[in-house]
Amino acid sequence: MTHEELQAALSRADITADAAEAHGLLCGALCTHDRYGAEDWLADLAAERRTAVPAADAALARLPGQAREALGSADFEFQPLLPADDVPLADRVAALAGWCGGFLYGFGTGSPDPATVAAGEVGEYLRDLADIAQARLEPGRSDEAGEGDLFELVEFVRAGAQLAYEALEGTRSHAAG
Repeated sequence: MTHEELQAALSRADITADAAEAHGLLCGALCTHDRYGAEDWLADLAAERRTAVPAADAALARLPGQAREALGSADFEFQPLLPADDVPLADRVAALAGWCGGFLYGFGTGSPDPATVAAGEVGEYLRDLADIAQARLEPGRSDEAGEGDLFELVEFVRAGAQLAYEALEGTRSHAAG
């Protein structure tokens, strides 16, 4: 699924969340919940609406399983769902910031072992994500330099999400959302 396809599926479900942020929330929650699924994810996304949780279409229903599989892949298949390269750089930077904020929120919905999170690489990763969640394109920065910086940040976020997922194996809470 692409960022654009996820955005369209969320719109069909009457969810106004940005696709990058929604995917980040999903991935963060998968790190800390053993049984987190589409219903839990949609409920978290729709929580601020205070209305009934929308029914997941097939694409939304499949995404949690696909994300869990990618996060746990030994082949490093995981990719955060972000806008395509033809989208303006400022919008892609904002989407990455949104993905990181969503990840932190989703991660916080679980009950990870505090010692595992605080002491190790996972805690460092979460602190770095908090910084990236504030990222904005620096005015006057050349597109070439900005593209390189964005590429490095996306790679860091991608690898760190897999590291966090792996590090929390066996410590995920068994209750969903």
